[in-house]
Formats: sequence, structure tokens, C-alpha cells
Amino acid sequence: MEPLPNSRTEPDGSAVVRVLSYNVRSMRDDTDALARVITACAPDLVLLQEAPRFFRWRKKLARLAAASGQVVLGGGATAAGPALLCSLRATVERTEEVLLPLTPGLHRRGLATAVVRFGGARLGVLSCHLSLQKDERYEQGGMLLDRLAAMGVRHAVAGGDLNEPPAGRTFRRIAGTLQDCRATAPWGGEHTWTRTEPHRRIDAVFATKDVEVLGCGVPVGHPGVTETDLRAATDHLPVLAALRIPAG
Repeated sequence: MEPLPNSRTEPDGSAVVRVLSYNVRSMRDDTDALARVITACAPDLVLLQEAPRFFRWRKKLARLAAASGQVVLGGGATAAGPALLCSLRATVERTEEVLLPLTPGLHRRGLATAVVRFGGARLGVLSCHLSLQKDERYEQGGMLLDRLAAMGVRHAVAGGDLNEPPAGRTFRRIAGTLQDCRATAPWGGEHTWTRTEPHRRIDAVFATKDVEVLGCGVPVGHPGVTETDLRAATDHLPVLAALRIPAG
């Protein structure tokens, strides 16, 4: 497997950025293995789903960030689960947690968002975990796109647990506006849910059309990422993308 490009800032002000999207199941599994996977992927941005939401959730999230060479950017319980971490390479403009409308009897959902800069490249960032219920999920997909459009940025990346595969109508709704990075430049493994049959790709990274996707997929075989750690860390597999963000 060809390695993904390393993070860097180009002479023209554009930036190559590594983005990792990862459902961490409230950090109920092997947090050391989780930190090792994140560290080995060397991300500039980590888009978490199912971050801790209850007792001492801020401390748990901060410990994961410190153990994996990141800092907490935003989200967590205040976004109903999605969270953002970033490397010290990022310059942070602003962050915002958005709670989505609550359907009685269903789990509360939210979005963790931020605007960051890498050199001359300015980027909107969004982490999501969409509903298990198909109609609510479809509405949330539209809200995700609306939120990105309202962030006032030319370039953006969104990632998360969509709870449906690429053939699903919510996945297709998002991919109709944004690039499905895995479909644009396949790299690594495909399926992110392998605990039951059939294996499925239900986690994804998306980017606006003018972002160049250099590779995207599950980092199976990536240096430092072991099968043992992937199995021990959480019940989902992560998605790693390398993106070239234009300046401006």
C-alpha cells in the first residue's frame, strides 16, 4: 500500500492536511490502543464520534488528546457526542457546537464544528454522528449541508458515522454536494463496520469540490497501525484522508 502524503504547507500557501474520522464508542474499550492508532495516523484533524458525554467527559477527552499528540478543539457532551481534536499545526479561528432537533424517544444528535487555518489554507471542519432512524437521518444530512454552507468558508471537510452505506439516500444526499473522499481517491481498506456481516462502509470523510483528495480509506497496513490495536480500540474502524486544501 502506498503511504499517504505527509502534512505540509506548500509555497503557494495551500496545505496538505491529514484528517481522521473515528467512532470511539465513548472510550469504553482499550484507550491505549485507541491513542496508538490515532498517533500512528499522524492527523492534523481528528473528527470523533461517540466521545465521552457523562462523568468527567472533559478530562477523558483531554487525556486522549494528550496521549495522541493532539489538543481538544471542541465538542463532546456539548455536541451530544461528536468532538474535534487538532494538532498544534492548526490555527483556530472559531468553534461551535450545534444540537440538532430532538425527536422524542430517540437519541439527541449534534454537530461539532470549527474553522481553522493551515498556513494560507482556511478550512471549515464538521464532525457528525447521524441517527439510526432513516427519516431523521435524512433530515440531519440536510442540516449538515446547511451548516457547512453557513460557515462562510470556501473549503470544508465533514466526517463521521453516517449509520448507512453509500447506497443509502442520506449518504447520497451528502455526496451529491460534497466529494465522498473514499470514492474520489480510494486508499487502504474500505469497510468501517466489520463486527457483523455483511461488512459495511458507514463512516466517511467528505470534502468540498475544490479540495484535492490524495487518498482516503481505513488505515489497514499503515505504518504503526496494527490489527490488534484496531480491534481493541473501539467497534468501528477509522477513516484517514489526505487532502490538499487550496490557499484562501
